[in-house]
Amino acid sequence: MGGVIFDNWEGEFQRPRETIPVQELSVFESLEYLDLSSNALQGSSSTAQNSRNLSKLKELKYLYLSWNAMNKDSMKFLGSLPSLVYLDLSLNHLEGPLSSVELENLKNLKVLNLYRNYLNGTLPIQDLSYNNLEGSIPPNIGNLSSLKAFSVARNLLAASLPSGLCQLKRLQELDLSQNYFEGILPPCLSNLTFIGLLDVSDNNFSGTLSASLIHSLTSSWYLDFSYNHFEGSFSLSSFKTHSKLEVLQFASNNGKLQIDTENPPGWFPSFQLKFHLQIVDLSHNKFRASFPGWLLVNNADLEILKLRNNFLFGEFQLPPFAMTNAVMVDVSGNQIHGLPENIGKILPHMEYLDLSGNTFEQDLLPSIGDMKNLQVLDLSYNNFSGEIPKELTVGCNDLRVLMLSGNKLHGQIFPMLYNLTQLRVLQLRNNYFSGNLSNVKAKGRVLGNLALLDIGYNFMTGNIGSWIGNVTYLDILVMRNNYLEGQFQCEGISRSVYYLDLSHNLLSAPLPSCPRLQHLYLQGNKYRSIPGIIGLLTSLKVLLLSQNLLSGLIPEELCELKQISMMDLSLNSFSGSIPPCFQGIRNGTLKKDYVLHSTAEQSVTNVEVDFLTKHRSNTYKGGILNFMSGLDLSCNKLSGRIPYEVGNLAWIHALNLSYNQLTGPIPKSFSNLTQIESLDLSHNMLSGEIPSLLINLYFLEVFSVAYNNLLGRIPDMKAQFGTFDRSSYEGNQFLCGQPLNQNCSIVSPHPLIKFVDQSKEKWYGIDPVLFSVTFSTTYIIFFLTSIIILYLNPYWRRRWFNFFENRIYYPAYDFISSIVHKACAKLCW
Repeated sequence: MGGVIFDNWEGEFQRPRETIPVQELSVFESLEYLDLSSNALQGSSSTAQNSRNLSKLKELKYLYLSWNAMNKDSMKFLGSLPSLVYLDLSLNHLEGPLSSVELENLKNLKVLNLYRNYLNGTLPIQDLSYNNLEGSIPPNIGNLSSLKAFSVARNLLAASLPSGLCQLKRLQELDLSQNYFEGILPPCLSNLTFIGLLDVSDNNFSGTLSASLIHSLTSSWYLDFSYNHFEGSFSLSSFKTHSKLEVLQFASNNGKLQIDTENPPGWFPSFQLKFHLQIVDLSHNKFRASFPGWLLVNNADLEILKLRNNFLFGEFQLPPFAMTNAVMVDVSGNQIHGLPENIGKILPHMEYLDLSGNTFEQDLLPSIGDMKNLQVLDLSYNNFSGEIPKELTVGCNDLRVLMLSGNKLHGQIFPMLYNLTQLRVLQLRNNYFSGNLSNVKAKGRVLGNLALLDIGYNFMTGNIGSWIGNVTYLDILVMRNNYLEGQFQCEGISRSVYYLDLSHNLLSAPLPSCPRLQHLYLQGNKYRSIPGIIGLLTSLKVLLLSQNLLSGLIPEELCELKQISMMDLSLNSFSGSIPPCFQGIRNGTLKKDYVLHSTAEQSVTNVEVDFLTKHRSNTYKGGILNFMSGLDLSCNKLSGRIPYEVGNLAWIHALNLSYNQLTGPIPKSFSNLTQIESLDLSHNMLSGEIPSLLINLYFLEVFSVAYNNLLGRIPDMKAQFGTFDRSSYEGNQFLCGQPLNQNCSIVSPHPLIKFVDQSKEKWYGIDPVLFSVTFSTTYIIFFLTSIIILYLNPYWRRRWFNFFENRIYYPAYDFISSIVHKACAKLCW
């Protein structure tokens, strides 16, 4: 039902004639528009019954209650109308201070009209966060002079901040985070001397921070300027009078803000002495300094310290006392060294410790096992050596994430990890771990909770074995670049695993066929065939099978992979023709990353894809995977024509058919490959002309048709074709034009080639240069061999001379005799 209007007034400013039957409106449960303006609604016992009836209108969006006698008691039913967008309560009898309790359930409310009531007191809190508000903050916001807290966090607001904000002299909390505000922070914000909380994080603010603004925030306990576009230099000495500061977050995301953490001579910041700091985040800045150990020494209540991705150097200095409140330390991506041997005693309640990407060079310390509450430990990409200490696996029973990749660790892996029954993420790649996987046990809670297991680039041997089937929650499995043999069975993990990387091992058939697979990396193994069941992996998006022992025809079941985005079958021995059904493949979208959904670890692993494109092997990861797609059939024994249908792969970015035995012309349908960036057709036996329409491929960066039997004029050097040099066309004798510097009026095809019917497929191909060289070489070898035989063997030499004498002397004698006889005969006549 659309709407109902009750207008019960006889004239302007006169009393209503009678009340209306509000109780009858409850039957219209789908009502969206209701106008009860200018009626006798008021705060009474009868109104309570009316309120209960109106509260049944759950779909109501527009409600007009102006020109009534309603008081605050009659407003309680409004909380039962969650769909309200517009509410008009003007010209009523609302008295006293306005509380947010009556309106807190109106999440969709956009317009609230309280004109001409009797409200008084202050409006202390204006919280509009977590909505979809657009536009900018109204310039007249300064009129709310009694406002103490203002939050528009997590909206869609943009533009610069109005100067009216600076007039809110009583403001104590200002939260503008997670919007699109831009411009500079107004220097007049320094007038807000009572500000305790200021959060402008996750916006587009730029410019330099005003020193007067920072100096004025002496009442602040929470400051967050993170993830904007601030520039210039900034010193922590600006906070020397901020004795109340508890939270300081200054993480950058553009690398243009340099923060100085050193102590300037002659001063000590107050928060160095007051022990109030609890959270400090100075990540992603450019400051070059020694590790600021004074932050820990002089702030015993510190809970969270994040200094990641800076240029900090020196030793990892910890205070001489236990920091019992510290639960998170992240100093990754620096140049820090020297891990204290008693780190577990100093940080006994640590839950998250990230020291990755530094220069630590020592054995893993047994003291880490004293961190009984540790859930996330990341020591990857350092120079740690030795074995994993037993104390770590025994003491850290709550460990969810263990990341030790990129070190020099060695020894056995799994036996000592059996105690970590809560482990969800285990990353140990790029180390010297060894052992036979056939002996691994995984049963019950032992490794049973693993969601990500990465032991790539180690020295693991043996068969993977059936134990992997007991890891029932496994999502991502990486065992690449080891010495694993035998087969991989999907039993047990088939319902969960979607990322499987077993590349560069010694594995053999059959191919894994886990039904949820999205990424399958098996390149560099000993697989000999692709089973027909591969077509049932309908979720597969990346299939890499290069450098195996695959042969025979390319199975048409691969065409059933409708979501495939990257397929690499190169460096095998496939023969026959390219299946035309490849045209049915649609581009699947790759996710940027896989998040292991657990509040315990909040761990993210980036998907990486190694794919040959633009004449080089590239590693694609992160968001670029959403835009990358390719097909690589190079270095096989494929023959026949390139199917016209391949030109229908309009989504493809890289196509490599080089080093095969393909014949026939380049399909004109290739002009439909509008997204292609790399096209390599070199080292085949293609004939005919290069289609001129290819110049419309505006994203093409790499193009090669070198070493074929192509002829005719090269397409005009326009658009992308103007960037290709002679290496893209060399090895084609009868091509002419730029950039080969061959004049098309001089160079003409060989007659035998000029009139070849290109519509008929030939089983042979002749390279004129190669033919001339081989013929001359053969002739010279035969001649020299004959001379040597005659020189060494007198009998054959005599016979050879007699043969030539007979062939030369007797024919000459016969010829001369015939002439003499004819002359004599004429004379006789």
